[in-house]
Amino acid sequence: MTTNALDPSALEPSAPSALSLSTTDFSQLNLVKALQARLHHLGYQQATPIQAKAIPAILAGRDLLAGAKTGSGKTAAFALPLLQKLVGQRAGGGNHVGALVLVPTRELAQQVADSFISYGAELAPRAKVIAVFGGVSVNSQMLALRGGADILVATPGRLLDLLGSNAVKLSQLKALVLDEADRMLNLGFTEELGEILKQLPDQKQTLLFSATFPEEVLSLTAKLLTDPVEIQMQEAQSADIEQRVYTVNRSNKTALLAELIKVRQWRQVLVFASAKRSCDHLAQKLEKRGISAQVFHGDKAQGARSRVLDGFKNGEITVLIATDIAARGIDIDKLPVVINFELPRSPADYLHRIGRSGRAGETGEAISLISHDEYHHFKVIEKKNKLRLPREQYPGFEADAEAPLDCPSRQDKPMAKPEGTGKKKRKKLPKINDAIWKRPS
Repeated sequence: MTTNALDPSALEPSAPSALSLSTTDFSQLNLVKALQARLHHLGYQQATPIQAKAIPAILAGRDLLAGAKTGSGKTAAFALPLLQKLVGQRAGGGNHVGALVLVPTRELAQQVADSFISYGAELAPRAKVIAVFGGVSVNSQMLALRGGADILVATPGRLLDLLGSNAVKLSQLKALVLDEADRMLNLGFTEELGEILKQLPDQKQTLLFSATFPEEVLSLTAKLLTDPVEIQMQEAQSADIEQRVYTVNRSNKTALLAELIKVRQWRQVLVFASAKRSCDHLAQKLEKRGISAQVFHGDKAQGARSRVLDGFKNGEITVLIATDIAARGIDIDKLPVVINFELPRSPADYLHRIGRSGRAGETGEAISLISHDEYHHFKVIEKKNKLRLPREQYPGFEADAEAPLDCPSRQDKPMAKPEGTGKKKRKKLPKINDAIWKRPS
């Protein structure tokens, strides 16, 4: 399979067209009446730009290469046309799957599956949608897959477990979606993806969504996509998000965070820390200041993570402290504010974080609290993301002109390792090459 989209510069926004405007109505996109009725019931009035461009291309059977960050409406962009094409067409017998959606995290798998179920609620017959991921018993997932599924949403590791047990068959797959492809590769799923792709049929529609296009993603597109339609929505990512940066002494960070939460009286606030231990310590410190907060990270059992996430989504939890990996599944349409208590190591993760606010046409706010040892790294984040944000001082919590003696410099004390690295050195990711992706003869 080939594609011409191997140069990031090729992924530039195309000239405006009738389907590139944010005011495109869903009735213009050739969706069946049952889907249109469901969208109307959900309050969806106008398609987002990526939905307006992607839906017609997917319905036409084209492969798709989309640069889309969180909050752009990309789930509906692929879920709606796939539901229309695949419901009722699943091959009879066996544990065959009509469409496979691969995602990097458990929470995102459940979120995407829930979206498919919601969008297809008025279709007849209804789609059989199953989410499979680690952290829970595999037996119930194997039982659910008996008779196959229209849509299977999976994390790579658990899917390989199921394939190894012959609980699912992909030989009749009609469509493959790689959602957040850059994140999957960054989390070390290169080899797992290679093993999965060997078991897929040559003839299928492939849709690849990625926020960034590093070398590994570009190599993946070359192997998988055939003459794809290219869509790039990155430039509009943070248009509805007010970004602010407060400089503060490291020793005053928690006090400033508590002050902001109390004074601003946010309905909900998502706070990012760089490591699991940081989340736990921050929650304890806020508790001492009279602020109840829940933590959300990889050390939590899946059941506990699900309960916390549900509580945050339905408004029972006001303050949630999370790591980058765990927070990939947090999708709240009207989340008012995101706070970077600690900066992400990856500049790309900064945009992923702030994109949790300002979703679905809503406005949002993203606040970064940076101490002296983070000044340089935030400049790197700005440079990589083509940003330049003014530094502000919050009254009563002003940063000293010079770093206090107890403030570690970046040279003396590196940033905390993000979740997923652990104590052991991570194995260097192999480059995606012909040996990895070659199908068995």
